[in-house]
Amino acid sequence: MTEWSDATLATLHRKGLRNGGARRAVIELLGEQDCCLTAQEIFDRLRGSGRRVGIASVYRVLDLLTSEGLLQRIDLGSGISRYEPARSGGHHHHHLVCDSCGKVEAFEDHALETAIHRLEKASGYELAGHDVVLHGACGDCR
Repeated sequence: MTEWSDATLATLHRKGLRNGGARRAVIELLGEQDCCLTAQEIFDRLRGSGRRVGIASVYRVLDLLTSEGLLQRIDLGSGISRYEPARSGGHHHHHLVCDSCGKVEAFEDHALETAIHRLEKASGYELAGHDVVLHGACGDCR
């Protein structure tokens, strides 16, 4: 299991919440991912690995983890929410989305983060968070 998975299960346990089969399966799967997944993708991967989890259970777990601040819900413009772990220390990435095939890739850019922090100071806002989504065509679709 990953550090995020272990910490998430421990947090839920401290709050008196059980770590049942569906909850544990979703948390373990999300902890192994490099980028965001839809609820359907999570369901399909769990079922593909032989886990007997219902789609309603997946949605309940995602809602719980999001409300507890353990999971980040991301809207990439397709009308379908995607989910990824809320990493400690503010570490995060942004997303490239292919408008043709729907492919999603994560990216990090230190200069972009610096520019966002500079904008925060110049604007007088205290930013609670941010996500950058860039749309276009991937190499396969160009």
